[in-house]
Amino acid sequence: MHCISLPSSHLLLHSPPKTTLKLASHVSPRMFFNDSATNNNSGSTNGFSLIKNVSQLLWGASLPPGILISTVRTAWTSTWQIMMSQLAPSDPSGAYTRPPSKFRLNPTAATTKLHLYVGLPCPWAHRTLIVRALKGLEEAVPVSVAGHGLDGSWEFKDVPDKDNDILVPTMDRVHRCRNLKEVYRLRKGGYDGRATVPMLWDVEKKEVVCNESYDIIEFFNSGLNELAQHPGLDLSPLELKEEIEEWNRVIYPNVNNGVYRCGFAQSQEAYDVAVSGLFSTLARIDDHLGSSRYLCGDRLTLADICLFTTLIRFDLVYNVLFKCTKKKLLEYTNLHAYMRDVYQIPKVAATCNFLEIMDGYYRMLFPLNPGSIRPVMPSVCEHEFLCRPSEREAMSSVGKRVQHVLTCNVEP
Repeated sequence: MHCISLPSSHLLLHSPPKTTLKLASHVSPRMFFNDSATNNNSGSTNGFSLIKNVSQLLWGASLPPGILISTVRTAWTSTWQIMMSQLAPSDPSGAYTRPPSKFRLNPTAATTKLHLYVGLPCPWAHRTLIVRALKGLEEAVPVSVAGHGLDGSWEFKDVPDKDNDILVPTMDRVHRCRNLKEVYRLRKGGYDGRATVPMLWDVEKKEVVCNESYDIIEFFNSGLNELAQHPGLDLSPLELKEEIEEWNRVIYPNVNNGVYRCGFAQSQEAYDVAVSGLFSTLARIDDHLGSSRYLCGDRLTLADICLFTTLIRFDLVYNVLFKCTKKKLLEYTNLHAYMRDVYQIPKVAATCNFLEIMDGYYRMLFPLNPGSIRPVMPSVCEHEFLCRPSEREAMSSVGKRVQHVLTCNVEP
């Protein structure tokens, strides 16, 4: 699983087509501008004034004529379908079908000099950041953090880290490439496919090791223990593997990918199926968490990490932008407390940059939000709210977390 980027050709879709208006010769240019349009305001302000005054000239205070509305709607729908076919491939029913990862992990072929590429908005990349942090692999596996580009690509940029508490976008720390596409093309034989995150890079061989998130977190959990600061932490113990896999089979299609199936649905029928599966699964998990601290009992596992990265984005993004509107996560008593419980594990909060997450969705997914307006962050998604006691420690049979002591005050 991975996060995709829009093809660069979508740059052409960010600007509306130019339209020529033929006006009667007796109309004075002054009719198009008010006094504010002739001062030193920005070009965008003048452009808006022009559009406003032309609209008033053509149909006054009335709504645009029906023929215009119908034409624009048809044109926009066709354009939207073209963009969505590239951003979110679908089956004949209009249901989103996630493209498979191109590069799967072969642990024996990887060297120990590795570099991780991620994007902070991406829940799949977020998994790798959390496991990397919990295992103490920050020095062994350095990271470059790409930000969202206006054309939908993953771009590198050096953002000042003001408080050093959370991850922020960075430059490409290996190649100084401008974007992730350039990094992929450096591999032997080049690459012209989708440049997705997360991506694990072999620095010595100059090759993509893997861009499948679950392969990477399994590798980080058990494949680099000789380099990890916390080799004893096992997020996928042998005795729980079957249960972890069972949860993954439920959570991945209905929750992790389920929110995308809602947001990227290209027919009403596809959306209805996806949203039904999403909320019935959330209800099932909420009920289970009423008597279990984590998905697999007292131990934090990879299944919890995979669920958490979707939950932490739910009220922030998916509830609104992806039309997952039946209920907010806050309305699920057990699920929301469980999410806060995981968030409060030392080092986890530092991987959650909420402004970058919101920008990545609201400003990167142009087909879903053409105006690129980012809404205000819900108060329940702010760090202070998420640090409220979850009171889930008492649910553990041993009375405390096996791996860590819960607190939001521990330095990452």
